[in-house]
Amino acid sequence: MMTDSLEGRKIAVGLSGGVDSSVAALLLKNAGYDVFAMFMQNWHDITGTLHGECEWEEDLQVAQMVARKIGIPFHFVDLSDEYRHRVVDYMFSEYAHGRTPNPDVMCNSRIKFDAFLKAAQGLGADMVATGHYCRKDSFTAADGRTVYRILAGTDKNKDQSYFLCRLDQEQLSKAVFPIGDMTKPEVREMAGKAGLPSADKKDSQGICFVGKVDLPVFLQQKLASRRGKVVEIFPDFYDALDGYPGYRRSHGDDFLPYTGLAPEEVAALSEAYPCRPEDGKTIGEHIGAQYYTIGQRKGLNIGGHREPLFIIHTDIEDNVIYVGEGHSHPGLMRKALRIEAGEVHWIRPDLAMVPGDTMECLVRIRYRQPLQKACLYACDGWLYIVFEEYQRGITPGQFAVWYSDGQEMLGSGVIS
Repeated sequence: MMTDSLEGRKIAVGLSGGVDSSVAALLLKNAGYDVFAMFMQNWHDITGTLHGECEWEEDLQVAQMVARKIGIPFHFVDLSDEYRHRVVDYMFSEYAHGRTPNPDVMCNSRIKFDAFLKAAQGLGADMVATGHYCRKDSFTAADGRTVYRILAGTDKNKDQSYFLCRLDQEQLSKAVFPIGDMTKPEVREMAGKAGLPSADKKDSQGICFVGKVDLPVFLQQKLASRRGKVVEIFPDFYDALDGYPGYRRSHGDDFLPYTGLAPEEVAALSEAYPCRPEDGKTIGEHIGAQYYTIGQRKGLNIGGHREPLFIIHTDIEDNVIYVGEGHSHPGLMRKALRIEAGEVHWIRPDLAMVPGDTMECLVRIRYRQPLQKACLYACDGWLYIVFEEYQRGITPGQFAVWYSDGQEMLGSGVIS
Protein backbone atom coordinates (compact mmCIF):
# COMPACT_ATOMS: atom_id res chain seq x y z
CA MET A 1 0.00 0.00 0.00
CA MET A 2 1.41 3.39 -1.03
CA THR A 3 1.12 5.18 2.31
CA ASP A 4 2.97 8.30 1.16
CA SER A 5 0.46 9.01 -1.62
CA LEU A 6 -2.60 8.53 0.60
CA GLU A 7 -1.87 11.12 3.26
CA GLY A 8 -4.74 13.57 3.52
CA ARG A 9 -6.86 11.65 1.02
CA LYS A 10 -10.39 10.48 1.69
CA ILE A 11 -10.84 6.88 0.57
CA ALA A 12 -14.04 5.05 -0.36
CA VAL A 13 -13.80 1.28 -0.01
CA GLY A 14 -15.98 -0.79 -2.29
CA LEU A 15 -17.39 -3.07 0.42
CA SER A 16 -19.04 -6.10 -1.18
CA GLY A 17 -19.67 -8.21 1.91
CA GLY A 18 -16.76 -10.49 1.01
CA VAL A 19 -13.66 -11.07 3.09
CA ASP A 20 -11.22 -9.39 0.68
CA SER A 21 -12.87 -5.96 0.61
CA SER A 22 -13.53 -6.22 4.35
CA VAL A 23 -9.82 -6.65 5.10
CA ALA A 24 -8.99 -3.86 2.65
CA ALA A 25 -11.22 -1.54 4.70
CA LEU A 26 -9.76 -2.81 7.97
CA LEU A 27 -6.16 -2.18 6.84
CA LEU A 28 -6.94 1.39 5.77
CA LYS A 29 -8.84 2.12 8.98
CA ASN A 30 -6.05 0.68 11.15
CA ALA A 31 -3.51 2.78 9.25
CA GLY A 32 -5.39 5.90 10.29
CA TYR A 33 -6.84 6.98 6.94
CA ASP A 34 -10.13 8.80 6.43
CA VAL A 35 -12.21 5.87 5.16
CA PHE A 36 -15.85 5.20 4.40
CA ALA A 37 -17.58 2.18 2.90
CA MET A 38 -19.80 2.01 -0.16
CA PHE A 39 -21.91 -0.98 -1.19
CA MET A 40 -23.11 -0.97 -4.77
CA GLN A 41 -26.10 -2.89 -6.07
CA ASN A 42 -25.66 -3.61 -9.76
CA TRP A 43 -28.25 -6.25 -10.57
CA HIS A 44 -31.92 -6.92 -9.83
CA ASP A 45 -33.05 -9.48 -12.43
CA ILE A 46 -32.73 -13.15 -11.37
CA THR A 47 -33.54 -14.66 -14.80
CA GLY A 48 -31.11 -17.54 -15.37
CA THR A 49 -29.28 -17.06 -12.08
CA LEU A 50 -28.52 -20.11 -9.97
CA HIS A 51 -29.01 -18.50 -6.56
CA GLY A 52 -31.85 -17.04 -4.59
CA GLU A 53 -33.13 -13.55 -5.27
CA CYS A 54 -31.99 -12.32 -1.86
CA GLU A 55 -28.26 -12.97 -2.26
CA TRP A 56 -27.43 -9.31 -2.79
CA GLU A 57 -29.48 -8.43 0.29
CA GLU A 58 -27.44 -10.91 2.34
CA ASP A 59 -24.22 -9.34 0.98
CA LEU A 60 -25.57 -5.92 1.93
CA GLN A 61 -26.29 -7.03 5.49
CA VAL A 62 -22.81 -8.50 5.89
CA ALA A 63 -21.22 -5.34 4.47
CA GLN A 64 -23.19 -3.19 6.91
CA MET A 65 -22.08 -5.38 9.82
CA VAL A 66 -18.44 -5.18 8.67
CA ALA A 67 -18.59 -1.39 8.47
CA ARG A 68 -20.06 -1.21 11.98
CA LYS A 69 -17.42 -3.60 13.31
CA ILE A 70 -14.57 -1.57 11.79
CA GLY A 71 -16.21 1.72 12.73
CA ILE A 72 -16.51 3.48 9.39
CA PRO A 73 -19.45 5.27 7.72
CA PHE A 74 -21.52 3.20 5.30
CA HIS A 75 -23.28 4.24 2.09
CA PHE A 76 -25.43 2.38 -0.43
CA VAL A 77 -25.50 3.18 -4.14
CA ASP A 78 -27.63 1.61 -6.89
CA LEU A 79 -25.68 1.44 -10.16
CA SER A 80 -27.90 -1.16 -11.82
CA ASP A 81 -28.81 1.06 -14.78
CA GLU A 82 -25.16 1.77 -15.56
CA TYR A 83 -24.27 -1.89 -15.10
CA ARG A 84 -26.99 -3.07 -17.46
CA HIS A 85 -26.09 -0.57 -20.17
CA ARG A 86 -22.31 -0.75 -19.88
CA VAL A 87 -21.68 -4.39 -18.94
CA VAL A 88 -24.70 -6.61 -19.56
CA ASP A 89 -25.57 -5.07 -22.93
CA TYR A 90 -21.93 -5.55 -23.91
CA MET A 91 -22.28 -9.23 -22.97
CA PHE A 92 -25.37 -9.73 -25.09
CA SER A 93 -23.79 -7.95 -28.05
CA GLU A 94 -20.61 -10.02 -27.90
CA TYR A 95 -22.46 -13.34 -27.68
CA ALA A 96 -24.75 -12.28 -30.52
CA HIS A 97 -21.66 -11.76 -32.71
CA GLY A 98 -20.10 -15.09 -31.81
CA ARG A 99 -17.55 -13.72 -29.36
CA THR A 100 -17.07 -14.64 -25.71
CA PRO A 101 -17.02 -11.53 -23.48
CA ASN A 102 -15.37 -11.00 -20.11
CA PRO A 103 -17.84 -8.97 -18.03
CA ASP A 104 -15.53 -8.87 -15.00
CA VAL A 105 -12.90 -6.95 -16.97
CA MET A 106 -15.49 -4.46 -18.19
CA CYS A 107 -17.06 -4.15 -14.75
CA ASN A 108 -13.76 -2.92 -13.36
CA SER A 109 -13.07 -0.38 -16.10
CA ARG A 110 -16.64 0.82 -16.65
CA ILE A 111 -18.23 0.47 -13.20
CA LYS A 112 -15.85 0.14 -10.23
CA PHE A 113 -13.31 2.66 -11.47
CA ASP A 114 -15.74 4.83 -13.39
CA ALA A 115 -19.40 4.96 -12.31
CA PHE A 116 -18.64 3.85 -8.75
CA LEU A 117 -15.63 6.18 -8.54
CA LYS A 118 -17.80 9.12 -9.62
CA ALA A 119 -20.44 8.22 -7.02
CA ALA A 120 -17.71 8.03 -4.36
CA GLN A 121 -16.31 11.41 -5.42
CA GLY A 122 -19.81 12.80 -5.01
CA LEU A 123 -19.53 11.81 -1.35
CA GLY A 124 -16.15 13.49 -0.99
CA ALA A 125 -13.79 10.63 -1.81
CA ASP A 126 -10.45 11.26 -3.49
CA MET A 127 -9.68 7.60 -4.15
CA VAL A 128 -11.35 4.19 -4.33
CA ALA A 129 -10.00 1.05 -2.66
CA THR A 130 -10.96 -2.50 -3.63
CA GLY A 131 -10.12 -6.01 -2.46
CA HIS A 132 -8.23 -7.01 -5.60
CA TYR A 133 -5.13 -9.16 -5.25
CA CYS A 134 -2.81 -6.89 -7.19
CA ARG A 135 -0.34 -4.10 -6.51
CA LYS A 136 0.26 -0.60 -7.77
CA ASP A 137 3.27 1.65 -7.76
CA SER A 138 4.46 4.71 -9.63
CA PHE A 139 7.51 6.60 -10.83
CA THR A 140 8.26 10.06 -12.17
CA ALA A 141 8.98 10.19 -15.90
CA ALA A 142 11.64 12.40 -17.46
CA ASP A 143 9.00 15.00 -18.34
CA GLY A 144 7.83 15.19 -14.73
CA ARG A 145 4.62 13.16 -15.19
CA THR A 146 3.69 10.46 -12.69
CA VAL A 147 3.43 7.06 -14.37
CA TYR A 148 1.39 4.38 -12.58
CA ARG A 149 2.03 0.66 -12.85
CA ILE A 150 -0.15 -2.41 -12.15
CA LEU A 151 1.81 -5.28 -10.65
CA ALA A 152 0.76 -8.87 -10.05
CA GLY A 153 -0.48 -9.73 -6.58
CA THR A 154 1.95 -11.39 -4.15
CA ASP A 155 -0.35 -14.42 -3.90
CA LYS A 156 0.25 -16.13 -7.25
CA ASN A 157 -2.81 -18.34 -6.71
CA LYS A 158 -5.07 -15.29 -6.39
CA ASP A 159 -3.39 -12.66 -8.60
CA GLN A 160 -6.25 -10.63 -10.11
CA SER A 161 -4.28 -8.15 -12.19
CA TYR A 162 -5.79 -9.72 -15.32
CA PHE A 163 -9.21 -8.28 -14.45
CA LEU A 164 -7.76 -4.75 -14.31
CA CYS A 165 -6.26 -4.91 -17.79
CA ARG A 166 -8.42 -2.06 -19.19
CA LEU A 167 -7.68 0.54 -16.54
CA ASP A 168 -5.99 3.73 -17.70
CA GLN A 169 -3.54 6.08 -16.01
CA GLU A 170 -6.27 8.41 -14.74
CA GLN A 171 -8.17 5.52 -13.15
CA LEU A 172 -5.00 4.11 -11.61
CA SER A 173 -4.20 7.48 -10.07
CA LYS A 174 -7.39 7.08 -8.00
CA ALA A 175 -7.03 3.35 -7.19
CA VAL A 176 -5.87 1.71 -3.97
CA PHE A 177 -5.25 -2.05 -3.57
CA PRO A 178 -4.58 -2.62 0.15
CA ILE A 179 -4.33 -6.44 0.13
CA GLY A 180 -2.05 -6.80 -2.89
CA ASP A 181 0.91 -7.82 -0.73
CA MET A 182 -1.08 -10.43 1.19
CA THR A 183 -2.01 -14.04 0.52
CA LYS A 184 -5.55 -15.33 0.79
CA PRO A 185 -4.80 -17.34 3.97
CA GLU A 186 -3.33 -14.18 5.55
CA VAL A 187 -6.48 -12.24 4.62
CA ARG A 188 -8.70 -14.94 6.16
CA GLU A 189 -6.57 -15.01 9.30
CA MET A 190 -6.67 -11.25 9.73
CA ALA A 191 -10.44 -11.19 9.25
CA GLY A 192 -10.87 -13.96 11.81
CA LYS A 193 -8.69 -12.29 14.42
CA ALA A 194 -10.59 -9.03 13.94
CA GLY A 195 -13.92 -10.80 14.30
CA LEU A 196 -15.21 -9.60 10.93
CA PRO A 197 -18.58 -11.13 9.95
CA SER A 198 -17.18 -11.93 6.50
CA ALA A 199 -14.20 -13.94 7.76
CA ASP A 200 -15.59 -17.32 6.69
CA LYS A 201 -17.71 -16.13 3.79
CA LYS A 202 -17.14 -18.09 0.59
CA ASP A 203 -15.71 -16.29 -2.43
CA SER A 204 -18.26 -15.17 -5.01
CA GLN A 205 -18.42 -17.04 -8.31
CA GLY A 206 -19.85 -16.45 -11.74
CA ILE A 207 -20.50 -13.15 -13.52
CA CYS A 208 -19.47 -10.06 -11.57
CA PHE A 209 -22.50 -8.84 -9.53
CA VAL A 210 -24.82 -11.32 -11.28
CA GLY A 211 -23.42 -14.57 -9.93
CA LYS A 212 -23.52 -18.09 -11.31
CA VAL A 213 -25.91 -18.39 -14.22
CA ASP A 214 -27.40 -20.92 -16.59
CA LEU A 215 -25.89 -19.08 -19.55
CA PRO A 216 -28.39 -20.12 -22.27
CA VAL A 217 -31.33 -19.20 -20.03
CA PHE A 218 -29.69 -15.91 -19.10
CA LEU A 219 -28.91 -15.03 -22.72
CA GLN A 220 -32.42 -15.96 -23.90
CA GLN A 221 -33.60 -12.69 -22.36
CA LYS A 222 -32.41 -11.11 -25.63
CA LEU A 223 -30.98 -13.88 -27.85
CA ALA A 224 -33.63 -16.31 -29.07
CA SER A 225 -32.78 -20.01 -29.23
CA ARG A 226 -32.44 -21.55 -32.69
CA ARG A 227 -31.69 -25.20 -33.37
CA GLY A 228 -28.73 -26.03 -35.56
CA LYS A 229 -26.20 -28.70 -36.44
CA VAL A 230 -23.32 -30.00 -34.35
CA VAL A 231 -20.53 -31.08 -36.71
CA GLU A 232 -17.56 -33.16 -35.57
CA ILE A 233 -14.18 -32.39 -37.15
CA PHE A 234 -11.68 -35.26 -36.97
CA PRO A 235 -8.03 -34.69 -35.99
CA ASP A 236 -6.45 -35.77 -39.27
CA PHE A 237 -8.37 -33.04 -41.12
CA TYR A 238 -5.85 -30.48 -39.86
CA ASP A 239 -2.91 -32.27 -41.47
CA ALA A 240 -4.00 -30.88 -44.84
CA LEU A 241 -4.46 -27.25 -43.78
CA ASP A 242 -1.28 -25.94 -45.41
CA GLY A 243 -2.90 -22.52 -45.88
CA TYR A 244 -3.46 -22.25 -42.11
CA PRO A 245 -0.02 -22.88 -40.56
CA GLY A 246 -1.04 -21.65 -37.12
CA TYR A 247 -2.78 -24.91 -36.19
CA ARG A 248 -1.01 -27.86 -34.64
CA ARG A 249 -1.20 -30.89 -36.88
CA SER A 250 -2.23 -34.24 -35.42
CA HIS A 251 1.40 -35.38 -35.48
CA GLY A 252 2.56 -32.17 -33.73
CA ASP A 253 4.89 -29.40 -34.88
CA ASP A 254 5.82 -27.46 -31.74
CA PHE A 255 9.16 -26.42 -33.20
CA LEU A 256 7.78 -23.44 -35.14
CA PRO A 257 9.63 -20.22 -34.16
CA TYR A 258 7.87 -17.31 -32.46
CA THR A 259 10.44 -14.54 -32.82
CA GLY A 260 12.13 -12.98 -35.85
CA LEU A 261 9.14 -13.51 -38.15
CA ALA A 262 8.11 -11.36 -41.10
CA PRO A 263 4.71 -9.57 -41.07
CA GLU A 264 3.23 -11.98 -43.63
CA GLU A 265 4.35 -14.94 -41.52
CA VAL A 266 2.71 -13.72 -38.32
CA ALA A 267 -0.47 -12.85 -40.23
CA ALA A 268 -0.63 -16.40 -41.61
CA LEU A 269 -0.01 -17.95 -38.20
CA SER A 270 -2.86 -15.94 -36.65
CA GLU A 271 -5.44 -16.83 -39.30
CA ALA A 272 -8.31 -18.90 -37.88
CA TYR A 273 -9.73 -21.67 -40.05
CA PRO A 274 -13.47 -21.17 -40.78
CA CYS A 275 -14.88 -24.68 -40.49
CA ARG A 276 -17.55 -25.87 -42.94
CA PRO A 277 -20.14 -28.65 -42.54
CA GLU A 278 -18.53 -30.67 -45.36
CA ASP A 279 -15.28 -30.78 -43.36
CA GLY A 280 -16.75 -33.22 -40.84
CA LYS A 281 -19.76 -35.25 -39.78
CA THR A 282 -23.08 -34.05 -38.33
CA ILE A 283 -23.53 -35.80 -34.97
CA GLY A 284 -26.33 -33.87 -33.25
CA GLU A 285 -28.20 -30.63 -32.65
CA HIS A 286 -27.70 -27.58 -30.45
CA ILE A 287 -30.04 -24.80 -29.24
CA GLY A 288 -28.20 -21.79 -30.67
CA ALA A 289 -24.58 -21.18 -31.71
CA GLN A 290 -24.50 -17.92 -29.75
CA TYR A 291 -24.73 -19.84 -26.47
CA TYR A 292 -21.44 -21.71 -26.94
CA THR A 293 -17.78 -20.78 -26.72
CA ILE A 294 -14.52 -22.25 -27.98
CA GLY A 295 -13.10 -24.82 -25.58
CA GLN A 296 -16.49 -25.47 -23.95
CA ARG A 297 -17.14 -29.05 -22.93
CA LYS A 298 -20.42 -29.06 -21.00
CA GLY A 299 -23.89 -28.61 -22.43
CA LEU A 300 -23.57 -30.65 -25.63
CA ASN A 301 -25.25 -33.84 -24.36
CA ILE A 302 -23.79 -35.97 -27.15
CA GLY A 303 -22.50 -39.43 -26.27
CA GLY A 304 -20.73 -42.23 -28.09
CA HIS A 305 -17.18 -40.93 -27.73
CA ARG A 306 -14.26 -42.29 -25.76
CA GLU A 307 -13.03 -38.80 -24.81
CA PRO A 308 -15.05 -35.63 -24.13
CA LEU A 309 -16.11 -33.39 -27.00
CA PHE A 310 -14.93 -29.78 -27.05
CA ILE A 311 -16.17 -26.90 -29.16
CA ILE A 312 -13.48 -25.80 -31.63
CA HIS A 313 -15.42 -23.27 -33.73
CA THR A 314 -18.82 -21.56 -33.86
CA ASP A 315 -20.54 -20.15 -36.94
CA ILE A 316 -23.18 -17.66 -35.83
CA GLU A 317 -24.38 -16.76 -39.32
CA ASP A 318 -25.13 -20.37 -40.35
CA ASN A 319 -25.89 -21.46 -36.76
CA VAL A 320 -23.45 -24.38 -36.72
CA ILE A 321 -21.07 -25.41 -33.97
CA TYR A 322 -18.02 -27.56 -34.59
CA VAL A 323 -16.58 -29.99 -32.08
CA GLY A 324 -13.54 -32.21 -31.72
CA GLU A 325 -12.85 -35.20 -29.50
CA GLY A 326 -10.19 -34.89 -26.83
CA HIS A 327 -8.60 -32.14 -24.75
CA SER A 328 -5.69 -31.75 -27.19
CA HIS A 329 -7.64 -31.91 -30.44
CA PRO A 330 -5.59 -30.02 -33.09
CA GLY A 331 -8.53 -27.72 -33.79
CA LEU A 332 -8.10 -26.32 -30.28
CA MET A 333 -4.34 -25.75 -30.54
CA ARG A 334 -3.12 -22.55 -32.19
CA LYS A 335 0.21 -20.78 -32.42
CA ALA A 336 -0.92 -17.15 -32.68
CA LEU A 337 -3.73 -14.66 -32.37
CA ARG A 338 -4.50 -11.18 -33.63
CA ILE A 339 -6.03 -8.05 -32.16
CA GLU A 340 -7.46 -5.11 -34.09
CA ALA A 341 -5.40 -1.99 -33.47
CA GLY A 342 -8.45 -0.19 -32.09
CA GLU A 343 -8.96 -2.92 -29.47
CA VAL A 344 -5.43 -2.61 -28.05
CA HIS A 345 -5.15 -0.87 -24.67
CA TRP A 346 -1.84 0.20 -23.12
CA ILE A 347 -1.80 0.61 -19.35
CA ARG A 348 1.63 2.07 -19.96
CA PRO A 349 1.05 4.36 -22.97
CA ASP A 350 4.71 5.37 -22.81
CA LEU A 351 5.55 1.82 -23.97
CA ALA A 352 2.93 1.60 -26.74
CA MET A 353 4.16 -0.09 -29.91
CA VAL A 354 3.98 1.39 -33.40
CA PRO A 355 3.88 -0.53 -36.71
CA GLY A 356 7.15 -2.35 -37.22
CA ASP A 357 7.86 -2.80 -33.49
CA THR A 358 8.23 -6.19 -31.82
CA MET A 359 8.29 -7.00 -28.11
CA GLU A 360 9.06 -10.24 -26.29
CA CYS A 361 6.90 -10.58 -23.21
CA LEU A 362 4.76 -12.94 -21.15
CA VAL A 363 1.10 -13.34 -22.09
CA ARG A 364 -2.04 -14.97 -20.74
CA ILE A 365 -5.29 -15.40 -22.64
CA ARG A 366 -7.49 -16.23 -19.65
CA TYR A 367 -7.53 -15.68 -15.90
CA ARG A 368 -5.20 -17.97 -13.96
CA GLN A 369 -3.52 -19.31 -17.07
CA PRO A 370 0.23 -19.58 -16.42
CA LEU A 371 2.08 -16.83 -18.25
CA GLN A 372 3.28 -17.89 -21.70
CA LYS A 373 6.37 -16.76 -23.60
CA ALA A 374 5.34 -14.81 -26.69
CA CYS A 375 6.34 -12.09 -29.10
CA LEU A 376 4.14 -9.11 -29.99
CA TYR A 377 4.27 -7.79 -33.55
CA ALA A 378 2.76 -4.38 -34.32
CA CYS A 379 1.60 -4.11 -37.94
CA ASP A 380 -0.68 -1.74 -39.81
CA GLY A 381 -4.17 -2.22 -38.35
CA TRP A 382 -3.28 -5.22 -36.17
CA LEU A 383 -1.30 -6.40 -33.19
CA TYR A 384 -0.23 -10.05 -33.54
CA ILE A 385 0.85 -12.32 -30.70
CA VAL A 386 2.88 -15.42 -31.59
CA PHE A 387 3.52 -17.88 -28.76
CA GLU A 388 6.52 -20.08 -28.12
CA GLU A 389 4.16 -23.01 -27.48
CA TYR A 390 0.76 -23.79 -28.96
CA GLN A 391 -2.15 -22.38 -26.98
CA ARG A 392 -5.37 -24.23 -26.28
CA GLY A 393 -8.70 -22.52 -26.82
CA ILE A 394 -7.83 -19.09 -28.19
CA THR A 395 -11.25 -17.45 -27.98
CA PRO A 396 -12.47 -14.33 -29.84
CA GLY A 397 -13.82 -11.72 -27.46
CA GLN A 398 -11.58 -12.71 -24.57
CA PHE A 399 -8.66 -10.57 -23.44
CA ALA A 400 -5.01 -11.27 -24.12
CA VAL A 401 -2.91 -9.55 -21.47
CA TRP A 402 0.83 -9.01 -21.59
CA TYR A 403 3.41 -8.54 -18.85
CA SER A 404 6.97 -7.29 -19.07
CA ASP A 405 8.57 -9.68 -16.59
CA GLY A 406 5.76 -11.62 -14.96
CA GLN A 407 5.14 -8.75 -12.56
CA GLU A 408 4.11 -5.60 -14.42
CA MET A 409 1.06 -5.69 -16.67
CA LEU A 410 1.67 -3.46 -19.69
CA GLY A 411 -1.45 -3.78 -21.79
CA SER A 412 -4.25 -5.89 -23.20
CA GLY A 413 -6.34 -6.48 -26.28
CA VAL A 414 -9.58 -8.13 -27.34
CA ILE A 415 -8.86 -11.28 -29.34
CA SER A 416 -10.31 -11.16 -32.87
